[in-house]
Amino acid sequence: MVEGAVTVAVFDVNIAGNSTANGMSYLQDEMQPDTDAMAPLNLGDLDLTTDEFILDEVDIHIQANLEDDLVKEALKTGVDLRHYSKQVEGELQRIEQASIKDYIKESQNIASLHNQITACDSILERMECMLSGFQSDLSSISSEIQTLQQQSVSMNVRLKNRQAVRSHLSQLVDELVVPGAMIQVIVDSPVTEQEFLEQLHELNNKINFAKELSFRETLACSDIQDIVDRLKIKAVTKIREFILQKIYSFRKPMTNYQIPQNTLLKYRFFYQFLLANERTVAKEIRDVYVDTMSKIYYSYFKSYSGRLLKVQYEEVADKDDLMGVEDTAKKGLFSKPSLKSRNTIFTLGQRGAVLSPAELEGPILIPHTAQRGDCRYPYETLFRSQHYALLDNGCREFLFLFDFFMVAGNSVLDLFNSVMGKTLSLFLKSMSTYVSDCYDSIAVFLCIHIILRFRAITTKGAIPALDKYWEAVLELLWPRFELILEMNIQSICNTDAPETGRVGHQTTLYHT
Repeated sequence: MVEGAVTVAVFDVNIAGNSTANGMSYLQDEMQPDTDAMAPLNLGDLDLTTDEFILDEVDIHIQANLEDDLVKEALKTGVDLRHYSKQVEGELQRIEQASIKDYIKESQNIASLHNQITACDSILERMECMLSGFQSDLSSISSEIQTLQQQSVSMNVRLKNRQAVRSHLSQLVDELVVPGAMIQVIVDSPVTEQEFLEQLHELNNKINFAKELSFRETLACSDIQDIVDRLKIKAVTKIREFILQKIYSFRKPMTNYQIPQNTLLKYRFFYQFLLANERTVAKEIRDVYVDTMSKIYYSYFKSYSGRLLKVQYEEVADKDDLMGVEDTAKKGLFSKPSLKSRNTIFTLGQRGAVLSPAELEGPILIPHTAQRGDCRYPYETLFRSQHYALLDNGCREFLFLFDFFMVAGNSVLDLFNSVMGKTLSLFLKSMSTYVSDCYDSIAVFLCIHIILRFRAITTKGAIPALDKYWEAVLELLWPRFELILEMNIQSICNTDAPETGRVGHQTTLYHT
């Protein structure tokens, strides 16, 4: 209580702002105990007050308040702190009364505000309940959405699986089903119809698919195997008859076999079908074709070569037609007349024209036309016509075998040799017979160049069918050409120099 009184006194001093001495005396008067009002207390051992009690803390507060600017100002002006304290207390009471009146005056508004606050609180409470319900609903919806998402993913996976299975099953069913239109076309339509060719492609696909299913041991394959096999037999039978009929048409006299060959190339898939599904029939067709064409080529070129020889010059060079042999030296009682001019043996003249592009790849000679016109040709012209016909027919045949029988590399070369082997052997035999008794060096030399030009043509066209034949002909011609040159050189060496004047026009050749 003493300390509280001191604090109030100090507060009054700060407000009034009296002098320091008056303040100190006032504080001392206030701090004197009221002996009449307060009875002395006998606390015994609990009495903590002594005469030496020093108000250290009170001094600290007093000193702090005295340092305050308001307290200093009040002390300087000499205001009575007691009077001022009562004045402040009266004002506080008036303010309190005024405030109470204001509260009483605004009581209705306060009550209304209280009611509104209560109503708002109720509304907020209901909103809280609603939001709590929304929150629980949202939680439930979120779980439902997750469930729906999982179901959607699962349904999507099942859908993709079913679509994949559907595509495979659809393809399987399409390949397994044999349409009635296919059966009708394969059985009734001619093989030359485009519809038959299209259905044959479909049948080939179904046969291959049935083979694949049989490897997998698919039970559904047995349902269509019988129908597919019967359709295959029917198609093979019709194709075999058609191709053999075309091949047999080659054998007719005066037939241009290139026309039926072009027809067969148009239907090359027929042989491909036979090769894939009935190799025995495919081999039969190939053997028949090889036998037929081999005989046709052999017969044609044998006849053509024989007729060409009939339009060759009757007078040809013999072993005595050498540069160092005189014309009189070979005359005898039974000797035939010599050539009109030996210039045709040792001079090139117009014979070299056979190597010109226009002549080299010109039309072949027609023997009966030349015979009617009583025309005669040197051997190299006949050789060019004969081998140009061989070149043309050989290249055509090679390309046909490559396209129709679907062979390549050594297989197509072997097949070509089976077709053209007899004809090429005939040519080589004929060449060997001619070369063994040939003494016309210019003819042999021109034949060599003809072969070289024809070989360049086949090389440019990437057709190696006749390469071995060209080499064989050159192996026959080159040695003979060298032999004829050696015979002429030897004849010149054996000729006496003083006799050169009687040789006439050959003198210049000797010196060259």
